[in-house]
Amino acid sequence: MTSNEFPIIYDQKSGNALWIDLRQLNLRYQIPVGKIGKFFEGLKQGKVLATKCPKCEEIYFPPQDDCPKCKISGLEWIEMPEEGELLSYSVINVKPPSFSHYPDYVVGIAKMKNGVNVLAWIKSKDLKIGMKVKLKVVKREPEGYLTYELGD
Repeated sequence: MTSNEFPIIYDQKSGNALWIDLRQLNLRYQIPVGKIGKFFEGLKQGKVLATKCPKCEEIYFPPQDDCPKCKISGLEWIEMPEEGELLSYSVINVKPPSFSHYPDYVVGIAKMKNGVNVLAWIKSKDLKIGMKVKLKVVKREPEGYLTYELGD
C-alpha cells in the first residue's frame, strides 16, 4: 500500500512506513592513501605488500602505517607470501550498482603462509575449502586498475 502524497510504502511484517526515493544517488569516495603509497608501488612491480610492526611484529594487511597495539607509526614493509589456503568463499550474484557491470564473481578469505588472512576476489573453476590458492597482482578490466586476487 502506498501513499498518494508521498513515496511511502508500509512494510507488511512490521507496518512501519518506509520512504522510497526513486532518485539515483552517486557517491564518490576520497580516501587518503599517502602513508600507504608503497602498497600501490608494489602492485606496479607485481608484489602484494603488507606492513609489520618492528616492536610487536604484528603483520597488517591491508597495510597501515600505525600499530594499534604499540602506538607507533612508520611500520616496516614486507612482501606477502604467494601461497595460501582457502578458508571461506561466497559467490556474489546480487551486486552493488558499482559492480553491476561484472558477471557473477567469487570473493573469499585465504590464510596465507605467514598466518595473515586475505580477503579477495577468487579466479578458479573448482572451489573447495582447504584448497591451495595463490595471491597475485592482476589488472581488473574494464577499469584497468591494478589489484590483487586469489587463484589457482
